[in-house]
Amino acid sequence: MTIQGKDFSADLEIVSIQPVLQISGVRQKSIYASYFKRVFDVALVLAFAPIVVPFVALLALLVALDGHNPFFQQRRVGKDGRIFKMWKLRSMVHDADEKLRVHLENDRDASDEWDKKQKLIDDPRITPIGRLLRKTSMDELPQLWNVFTGEMSLVGPRPMMPSQKDIYPGVAYYTLRPGLTGYWQISDRNRSSFAARAVFDNQYQQDVSLRTDLSVLASTVSVVLRGTGC
Repeated sequence: MTIQGKDFSADLEIVSIQPVLQISGVRQKSIYASYFKRVFDVALVLAFAPIVVPFVALLALLVALDGHNPFFQQRRVGKDGRIFKMWKLRSMVHDADEKLRVHLENDRDASDEWDKKQKLIDDPRITPIGRLLRKTSMDELPQLWNVFTGEMSLVGPRPMMPSQKDIYPGVAYYTLRPGLTGYWQISDRNRSSFAARAVFDNQYQQDVSLRTDLSVLASTVSVVLRGTGC
């Protein structure tokens, strides 16, 4: 797998052997990372709002056909470890947590997959329309509000849940705003472990620039068009 001309295959091997904390260096922030990245985020959100807002409203109506709230908020870990509420279009059944608990108790393979990846490829909680939303990553569009309010960035690490902090082996994540998209999000993510995210986060911390963010956003369009989300 190559991102920005960088091969992560060796780094993914390191993750299983030692904590990324040992290989995650912190460099001085560039002017772009310190100031202009936030300006870039807000400018793009405002520019696309007239298109995105009506589209999200239409998707919300389709999701709400089952009689439940089409949106939901989930607690995530932000920059410097701050907890914030991330918005998404609901892609799961109403009683998703209970359904997951029962499924993991009755399926050892699924339980092992969850322990390793913190996700399931064949997830029984996902609704039919939710599967389409996830495949195209359109369930993430409400997070543009989180970007606008400064809790997230357009490009950055995949937002982590508070319960996952103890199994995340890196430090770069906490120096960055979580991203709507990023290195992990445009990778072959179904095949990587949760711990491997730290490698992507560490690399992005080293690479962050306007050129990098534009390249990741362009690659994100390709991922959406291919329908390789999950």
